[in-house]
Amino acid sequence: MATEEEARRLVALLEDELRRRRPGIERNNGYYRGTQPLKFASEQFRKFHGDRYRDFADNWVQVVADAPVERLTVNGVQPVGAERADVESSRVWQANGLDADSQLGFLGAVNTGRTFALVWGNPSDPSTPKVSFEDSGQCVIAYEPGSRTDRRAALKCWADGDREYATLFLPDEVWKFDRPAAGSADHKSAQLRAVDEELGSWAPRATGDEPNPQPNPMGVVPMVELPNRPMLNADPISDVSGVVAMQDAINLLWAQLFTASDYASFPQRIVTGAEVPEIPILDDSGAIVGSRPVDLEKFAVDRVMFFTGDNVRTSEWTAANLDTYTRVLEVGVGHIAAQTRTPQHYLAGKMTNISGDALIAAETGLVKRVEEKQTWFGQALREMFRLIALAQGDTAKAAAVAGGRILWADAESRSQAQMADALTKLRQVGFPFEWLALKYGLTPIEVADLMSMKQREMDLDPLGAATALMVHDSGQGQADTELAA
Repeated sequence: MATEEEARRLVALLEDELRRRRPGIERNNGYYRGTQPLKFASEQFRKFHGDRYRDFADNWVQVVADAPVERLTVNGVQPVGAERADVESSRVWQANGLDADSQLGFLGAVNTGRTFALVWGNPSDPSTPKVSFEDSGQCVIAYEPGSRTDRRAALKCWADGDREYATLFLPDEVWKFDRPAAGSADHKSAQLRAVDEELGSWAPRATGDEPNPQPNPMGVVPMVELPNRPMLNADPISDVSGVVAMQDAINLLWAQLFTASDYASFPQRIVTGAEVPEIPILDDSGAIVGSRPVDLEKFAVDRVMFFTGDNVRTSEWTAANLDTYTRVLEVGVGHIAAQTRTPQHYLAGKMTNISGDALIAAETGLVKRVEEKQTWFGQALREMFRLIALAQGDTAKAAAVAGGRILWADAESRSQAQMADALTKLRQVGFPFEWLALKYGLTPIEVADLMSMKQREMDLDPLGAATALMVHDSGQGQADTELAA
């Protein structure tokens, strides 16, 4: 067990690591929301047009991030040695609203490189632990030296109102701290800042009747990290980070295109050899008492002007060719598609009359990208389901789930007709109905309900069920004969 001073020191160290990560996290989240600052190629363009395009963003980052997340759907977990998905684990998943919140967790990992899942006991319902996905800007995990999976400690740190809170998770206990929220110290002396730092240090949080530190009956750190594109010896990589530079270039090109459209998209005519025309000023009696220059802006709007003189000439500047900008923009968007394996029709917004096979081929890169995420997220989700079993006190299930597999919805996008045809052929060669129902995309609970319905149909009409079984056996025998031939 850690002493209070040891726990506070560990919180400070983990908070420093969290503070190091936050600038990149905030930047990527800003680009996803489309609030990124516009970058300029020259100081002159910034000076004259910076305010005009301050809030403009042609946001491709959001499309790149959303593309794989919309195909990441967890249907359940199947423990090792089990014939079907674990219904109890699916119940806990649904009870915590993780069918929706998991999408937020996956999106956070795609955007920032990682997300976290936290599991803890539920005093009001011991059979249903509390499970939540946590923001990468609030959580950090410390691992054993030389290991990428063995967790030593985890920290969740957040602000609420005028106070900041920190919860330190250790294998045997949980510490809770808080402190006043940090304010601006730019105007304070070094001595006063030192006083604020001392008064604002972490202190054990008042938890009422709950002990602090609180024992951890699970025996392991109850937080797990879901890395996006992990590395052997570096931080996981966000899908957004590689898009930032090209997104900045695309936004700048759009700003330049709009400026060119405003100033040079029409032929510009100039007049040489003539003085600026003037309008006479009359007094009350109608006599000319002076003159004033003509309002050139009004003539520019009216598109009419008259000049007199012996050597007056007009010339014309050709309108700017805006197609140059649009072609470069298309190349930039194509680079984003190639670098992130996002289908071109997701970004270009154009659908041509192509075959289903061609569409599947166009989405192959995205499907593989999703399957890679299923592999890495699945490893973390198995550990999350293990923590759920430990929180329920079921160590046998915890061991079985740790060696099981996560059931994902199909990463490929197929029409109902294509799916039905594929499942029918699989049924003909002998695949069991329950497996086909899972492959169709039903959750384990829905499959259990479907099997109950099917059993009731057989009980109500045993003759029809026997006939259907004979037809199936006949079709399977014919399929076996065709395969043997």
